[in-house]
Order: sequence, then structure tokens, then C-alpha cells
Amino acid sequence: HSLAGAVLLAIGNHEVAYLLSNQQHRIRYSECVEAGSVIFPLSGVAFMIIDTMEFSDMREEAGVFEKIEKFLHVHRNSFLLLVASLYGEKEWKVLSTIQQRFLGSSLRILPVHNSTEITRSMTTIAQVTSKPSIDSVRDRISLARAHIIDQSPMWEVLRKMQFDCE
Repeated sequence: HSLAGAVLLAIGNHEVAYLLSNQQHRIRYSECVEAGSVIFPLSGVAFMIIDTMEFSDMREEAGVFEKIEKFLHVHRNSFLLLVASLYGEKEWKVLSTIQQRFLGSSLRILPVHNSTEITRSMTTIAQVTSKPSIDSVRDRISLARAHIIDQSPMWEVLRKMQFDCE
């Protein structure tokens, strides 16, 4: 099920682009989008895909942090998809380092293993953060809350107490 509108994608991860287009998402490539980024404009959500291998060298690490910081500065609703085919001690250390570095920021980090997980994570988040979905969830919560309150034995006790006082 496609989220109406195009998905902005930086030229880079062709497998993710292929998987998104197979799900009927219109892909629009943009040079303005940071490399490794995917943006769902209608949901207002942006994703940056980074492989844990980019943290293999301390000199490269500073550049990756700069890239993440720039991404965070531009996109308020942002997710970092940290890719590793297998999460061992080194990969969890990279995740921990990123968490510590961006503690207190709005960055949310998801560990993923492959392009299929990347695509599934992005589309799920984009769907649940889209306006129609948020409105639907809000309506269902409101109905559930009204039902719970209506069925609560406490309300019956309070009603009886009110009638007894009159």
C-alpha cells in the first residue's frame, strides 16, 4: 500500500529504491537530499541509512557524526537505520557510541540487518506517522477510552453516591 506522493531518495542504496518501487512508491531522486537518506514528504519523516562499517576508522567516524548532525538539523522527525548483517560486540559498541553522542537529541536509532528490513521499517514508520493514520489511531483511542469509562464500575459507584446526596 503506497503512501501518496513521492519518496525522495539520494542516489545510493539501489536495492532499497528497488524494494520501495516494487511497493508502488514513486521514487524521486534528489541531489539536495543527503547521501544515504530517504524522505517520505507526506509523513514528514526522514531516514538516514548508515552501515556500521563506516565506523571502522576514527578519521571516518568524525565525518559520519557530522553527516548525522547535519541530517538532524534539517529533519525534525528523523530515524537512523544502522545496518549490520550481524550484530556482534563491535556493532553494539557502534550503536552505543552513536546513542551517547546524540543523547538528548530527537534522533531515533533502529538496528537493521538488510535492505528488506530497512524498507519494512521505513514504510511502517511512514504509514503510522501519516496524518490519516494518526487521526484514525486518535479516534480509536478516544472510542476505547469512552467505552472503558462507560463500563467502569467506579462510575456506577459515583453515580449512586451522587443520587444518594440529592
